[in-house]
Amino acid sequence: MDREVKLAFPARGVMLAANLCEPMNQPPLQRSPSDQAPADKTNAPSATAAARRAVFTEGPIMRHVAVMTATGSVGLVAVFIVDLLSLLYISWLGDPHLTAGVGYATQIMFFMISIGIGLSIAVSALMARDIGAGNRERARRYCASGLTHIFIISIALTLVALPLRRELVGLLGASGESLEVASNFLAITLPANALMSLGMALSGSLRAVGDARRSMYVTLWGGAITAALDPLLIFGLNMGVDGAAVATAISRLVFTAVGLWGAVHVHNLIARPNWAHVRQDLRPMAVVALPAIATNLAAPVATSWVLRVFSQYGEPVIAAFAIIDRLAPVAFGIMFALSGAVGPIVAQNWGARRYDRIRRTLTDCFTLAISYALLMWGLLWLSAPLIIDTFAATGQTAAIVDFFCKIGAVQWLFLGCLFVANAVFNNLGFAFLSTAFNWGRATVGTIPFVVLGTQWGGPEGGLLGLVMGAALFGSAAIYTAYAMVRRLAKADAEAVT
Repeated sequence: MDREVKLAFPARGVMLAANLCEPMNQPPLQRSPSDQAPADKTNAPSATAAARRAVFTEGPIMRHVAVMTATGSVGLVAVFIVDLLSLLYISWLGDPHLTAGVGYATQIMFFMISIGIGLSIAVSALMARDIGAGNRERARRYCASGLTHIFIISIALTLVALPLRRELVGLLGASGESLEVASNFLAITLPANALMSLGMALSGSLRAVGDARRSMYVTLWGGAITAALDPLLIFGLNMGVDGAAVATAISRLVFTAVGLWGAVHVHNLIARPNWAHVRQDLRPMAVVALPAIATNLAAPVATSWVLRVFSQYGEPVIAAFAIIDRLAPVAFGIMFALSGAVGPIVAQNWGARRYDRIRRTLTDCFTLAISYALLMWGLLWLSAPLIIDTFAATGQTAAIVDFFCKIGAVQWLFLGCLFVANAVFNNLGFAFLSTAFNWGRATVGTIPFVVLGTQWGGPEGGLLGLVMGAALFGSAAIYTAYAMVRRLAKADAEAVT
């Protein structure tokens, strides 16, 4: 889906949101009216199932949006809170080098997670299509083949990144003690990368069969284990940052274990792996996975560049952005759930050719996103001193966190709308627009604004530049979304006449 963004735009939030929502944003086998075959009794769904699938074509749109967003945000926000607490514990150790080191390490893991999410999207999308077509056995085969692909690719990436971890972190601008902290953190967490990728794919497979509750349990149980182990390992056993890394690795094992329980024991979704099928299924997997990976990599590429630019200002600045990276998803996590909620609503109304309801969905979602962003911006502004004291931030670290709470958070007025627009693009058959906006914001909407901003006002100026880039692409996405719906409605009307 859209589990999208580090530093000023939160990396873990966007990626996790992408993983949690993507299958909902890709209705199986969507076709245009001209391609639709006459109804066939053997393939026709029951009246009850059809009515259930068409629930979003009637009733108040805002109610559907609110209910879908509220239910989808529970698991997301819980995980984001756990991540925030983990960094909070590290900040209490009183050394900004440790906080900065974790920030650098997380950026490297961001690349790994982006690739894993792209692969998991392929598994869940192909499974959902076959389940929708009534071919459960082929869905089980795709699940087995896809998990095999993910495991092999994740292990290969780990084997490459593990011995090069110091060099990779150095490319981001890390040096001295923060480089050592990041290197040690990655030495513990990178070997668990395959487990994280498998857990995401298993969570997606559960959503593909409609078991959103057990899909949510994958992340909730992983988050609960991290929340329990972090203080025990960091403080109780005096392991410090290494304790946080061990807790992260164990939580990824839990991700996979809980996902396997639901996929194997409850739903029997995984066929026995067959190497012939693994080879044959690589092509259809790649057709879906490669574009998804390309889209997801826009965020880590952009934020790696931003991280390197800000690294010249010292580790207190990187520590501040590590705090922002964990704070923003907690404050604005509902935005990610909102982008996941819009998918099925738009898809159902497109299938019913209710373009009036699609336009209303856009308006209601944009209104909700802007209203929520304004509310959270105000709360962050008022809570800035408390946040700074809680993280024991001082000096430049405190100044930048304060600037984000009072000025930098404005970007979420536009990022929320961009997330919604991208979900609409994906559901209406214009996925290339989502890719274009992601990479456009990651390049044109980031590089010149950050360069000019830092030259004008240092780190705070760079943050302001990110706000301006988000405003440009968020506004453009809003206009494009409405224009696209008008175009589809006009084409449909002309086809009828």
